[in-house]
Amino acid sequence: MQVLGPEFPDGIVGEAATAAEALNAIWSESWSLVVLDISLPGRNGLEVLKEIKTARPKLPVLVLSTYPESQFATRALRAGAAGYVTKEAPPEVLVRAVRQTMTGGKFISPAAAEQLASEIMFDSSKPLHELLSDREYDVFLRIGSGQGVAEIAAALNLSVKTISTYRTRILEKTGMKNNAELAQYAIRNKLVG
Repeated sequence: MQVLGPEFPDGIVGEAATAAEALNAIWSESWSLVVLDISLPGRNGLEVLKEIKTARPKLPVLVLSTYPESQFATRALRAGAAGYVTKEAPPEVLVRAVRQTMTGGKFISPAAAEQLASEIMFDSSKPLHELLSDREYDVFLRIGSGQGVAEIAAALNLSVKTISTYRTRILEKTGMKNNAELAQYAIRNKLVG
């Protein structure tokens, strides 16, 4: 983490390329903070986050992601993240988020805070996509972006049959009939670009 090294000269920084490497590093050391990319190869990042929080509930986890806040910030915070920062944020925002979460605080952008407030205020009319599990939501976003079942299966290291099962569940939970309706819903709700 080139941005964090100079800002925390006494800190020990480690990196992992996969979810398995990240979990091994977390279990083998005593860290003050984990900065977790939710799109690590191997496993869904939200599942990894939940595993970390189950095993080490007091360990703050800051999610750093390429996904816009509108797609995953709320889910990450509900799963136990101490904060959420997009990779497009300026370096000083990441540094501020690290400092804030290391001292026991929470960090979200004003846009994510507004989204959370809206969801709390209008919880009775929960959007259809909030009915989905984290994995179903991930598959839904990929379908909404126009990816096919085989492409999604390859990206998530799952079988085509498993992705088809997720697709079926998504259609059942949302009451939609096909991928076109899912894509229209995702675009209309600004979940995909």
